[in-house]
Amino acid sequence: MGQPVREYLLTLCVTAAVTYLLTGPVRKFAIAAGAMPEIRARDVHREPTPRLGGIAMFGGLCAGLLVASHLTNLKSVFENSNEPRALLSGAALIWILGVLDDKWGVDALVKLGGQMIAAGVMVLQGLTILWIPIPGVGTVSLTPMQGTLLTVALVVITINAVNFVDGLDGLASGMVCIAAAAFFMYAYRMWFGYGIEAAAPATLFSVVLMGMCLGFLPHNMHPARIFMGDSGSMLIGLVMAAGAVSVTGQVDPDLLNVKAGGLREATHAMVPVYIPLLLPLTVIAVPVADLILAIVRRTWKGQSPFAADRGHLHHRLLEIGHSHSRAVLIMYFWSALIAFGAVAYSANNASMWIVLGIVLLSAVGLVLLLLPRFTPRAPLWAEWMVPPRYRRVAPAAVPAGAVAATEDEGAVEPEEEREPVPAGLHGATAIGDRSRFVGRRKADSHR
Repeated sequence: MGQPVREYLLTLCVTAAVTYLLTGPVRKFAIAAGAMPEIRARDVHREPTPRLGGIAMFGGLCAGLLVASHLTNLKSVFENSNEPRALLSGAALIWILGVLDDKWGVDALVKLGGQMIAAGVMVLQGLTILWIPIPGVGTVSLTPMQGTLLTVALVVITINAVNFVDGLDGLASGMVCIAAAAFFMYAYRMWFGYGIEAAAPATLFSVVLMGMCLGFLPHNMHPARIFMGDSGSMLIGLVMAAGAVSVTGQVDPDLLNVKAGGLREATHAMVPVYIPLLLPLTVIAVPVADLILAIVRRTWKGQSPFAADRGHLHHRLLEIGHSHSRAVLIMYFWSALIAFGAVAYSANNASMWIVLGIVLLSAVGLVLLLLPRFTPRAPLWAEWMVPPRYRRVAPAAVPAGAVAATEDEGAVEPEEEREPVPAGLHGATAIGDRSRFVGRRKADSHR
C-alpha cells in the first residue's frame, strides 16, 4: 500500500507545481489580452483583477494525468478504464468554453448548452451512472437514457454550485480542495480497503483536483493577484462531478457486499452513496446550499434565478462584520466539517464519538459564525488599551458619507454607496453572461 501512496503524492506534487508555475505567466497573458473585466456593483474587490486562471489549472490537470499514466500502479487506471480519457475530453470542452467567457463573454444559454455537451461527451466515453443503490429496494439498474440524464444533471449542478461560491479570494479553490481531500479518503478506502478497482479513477481524479487547487491558491489568496474565472471554476466543478459519478455510479453495491464481508458491513460502508446525489452534495454541501438559497431568494422576489445580487453566503458573512479572510476561513471550516464528517460516518457510523465530535464542532462553528454579533466591549478605563472596534465610545467624527476605516481588511462599502454598474452574471453563476459596460474606467481606479 505504501507504493500507491507515494505515487499519489508524486501526482499531487506535479499537478500543484505545474499549476503554480503556470499561473504567473498566465496572469501576464491575461493582462496583455485584456481579460480584466470592470468591477461590478456586487464585487468585493476594489481593483480590476485578471482572470483566465483556469488556463494554469488545466495545464496542471494534463500534467497530473500524464505523470499518473506512467507510474507503476496508477497506469492500470488508464489500461482498465476509459474514464480518465473521458474526463480529459469533457474538461477540455468546458475549459475552452470558460476561456471564451472570461475574455469575451458567452450567452447564458450557450454556456448551459456547453456544460451539457461536456457532460454528454463524458457519458459517451463510459463515465456515467449505471445503477443506484436504494435502501429498502436494492440496486436499481438504469437505462442508458436514465443514466445519461442523471449524469448530465449531476455535472451541471456541481459546476454551477462551485461557481456560485467563487466570490471571495481563495474561497472556491480552497473549498474544492477540502472536498477533494475528503473524497480521496473515501475513494482510496474503497479501492485499497475493499479491493474494488472501479473506485480507482475517482481516487486519481481527487488527487489531481487537490493539486490543481493547491497550486492555484497561493496566487488566489487575499488579496488575489489573479482569479480563476469561469475557465477555472467550471473546470474544477466538472472534475469534482466526474469523481462523484465514477465512485457513485460505477461501484457495484453487490460487489461491495462481498468485499465488506456481509450485508451489514456493506450497508455501513455505502451510507454516503445510497443516492448518487448524496455523496457529492455532502462533499460540497456549502456551495450547493448557496445555490439553492440563491435560486429560492431570487424566485421569491420575482427575479430570474440567475440574476446577480449580493445575497450569497460569503456576502452575508462580510455584512455581519467578518473580515475577508475570516469569512473565507469560516466557509473552509464548515466545508471540512461536513465533508470529513460524512466520510468519517461512512467509515464507522456505529460510533457515537464521531456523532458527538460533529455536534461539538458544529457548535464551535456557530459561535465563530455569530461572533461579530456579540463583540465584547472593554470597560471605559481600559479603552485606550484595546482597538477602536472594542470601545464603547465611537472614534472621532467621521466625514459625512465616508466609511470609517477599521482593522477589518475585508470591509466592504455599503451597497448604496457603490457606483451603480450594469452587472451581469459572469462569476456569480456558470451559466450567466458577462456585463456589458457603456463606459470604461482606468485600471487603477478604486471604488
